[in-house]
Amino acid sequence: MLLLGDFRSLRPRHRSTQAQTLEWLANAHARAEKLAATLEGRELDEPAFRESMKRRLARFGCGDDKIASRGHELDDCSHLRWEEMEVYTLAKHASGEGMRVRTRAFGRIAQRALAQLFVEVETAPQHLLHVTCTGYEAPSAAQLLVASKDWGQRTSVTHAYHMGCYAALPALRIASGFRTQAGAAAHTPAGQARVDIVHTEICSLHLNPLRHDPEQLVIQSLFADGCIAYSLYADEDARRPGPSLALLAQDEWIVPDSAASMAWFCSDFGMEMSLARDVPEKIAQSLTPFVESLLARAGAPSAMSTALFAIHPGGPKIVDQVGATLGLGEPQIQHSRSVLRERGNMSSATLPHVWKSIAESGHVPGEQLVVSLAFGPGLTLSGAVLRKVAASG
Repeated sequence: MLLLGDFRSLRPRHRSTQAQTLEWLANAHARAEKLAATLEGRELDEPAFRESMKRRLARFGCGDDKIASRGHELDDCSHLRWEEMEVYTLAKHASGEGMRVRTRAFGRIAQRALAQLFVEVETAPQHLLHVTCTGYEAPSAAQLLVASKDWGQRTSVTHAYHMGCYAALPALRIASGFRTQAGAAAHTPAGQARVDIVHTEICSLHLNPLRHDPEQLVIQSLFADGCIAYSLYADEDARRPGPSLALLAQDEWIVPDSAASMAWFCSDFGMEMSLARDVPEKIAQSLTPFVESLLARAGAPSAMSTALFAIHPGGPKIVDQVGATLGLGEPQIQHSRSVLRERGNMSSATLPHVWKSIAESGHVPGEQLVVSLAFGPGLTLSGAVLRKVAASG
């Protein structure tokens, strides 16, 4: 039996209430538009534009009734001193710095995050899987960690990049294949035949404050930074007793006629996401048969009403739509709502935070079935069925 456990999460260096974040965004949009107007030789009333942006963010963005706070690793997002910014240098560049500066910032932040997440990990894993869609450098933060730990002859590094919000589930599928292969190798010592997975999502790097359209305001009001690590291992290989989640089944579908509904691509000023308003409805069209098939794979076809649901909370409407489509009660989806409220949407790092919440909750008993769902470009429906395993020892 494969177990998912040993969750280790970082709190971002800066934490702001949603109200503070929306205020920062209104200021950034106004400052960017003022600079653009000056360069184009037109007049702009910056205070009036700032107030209009506050109204637009209140109308289109996610309010503090759904997200209480968000974290960010980038110092820029904690102040309005544009001359001192690293990325959002709105005193001279209306869109902020380009991809080179943002990529270098990502590499530095990701390297620091991995060092912190693995500071107490002494035994090398056989595989280290690095998951992200918010920045890429070579050598990667994962390779630099392996080199610094002197694990180079024991740990293979694999990169699972640019899948977006649903990437934790494909990463789990990759890790399962690695772990099955490792377990078959008689020479692999117990404890090392594990796969460590680490997510570094630094969404705060990917804002263009000259984009004032509603779609971008929705996105800018949702995403936050998140870094988390965890392990996949066989139960006999557990490094320490603790609550974990047993992996029972996995599956993935691509929804027909939905390719234009969501995209994530490199632009001149950061990664850019497009998100159609019909995403919740498109997902709902295939969701019920997908979940029924997934539960059948796990040998639990009648568990819809009793399972907990670890849903990637792409936004409040996604959680609402999943709950309504599947006829779920609020207690079944409360962990997803709680993570969204406390941290925002951390892209691929969000779902592992929901798993951590369920695994470590004293209110969730052992043997509880957990259906995990996430959605990404494609549109892709990805899912797994897990079972909570109580701490041993």
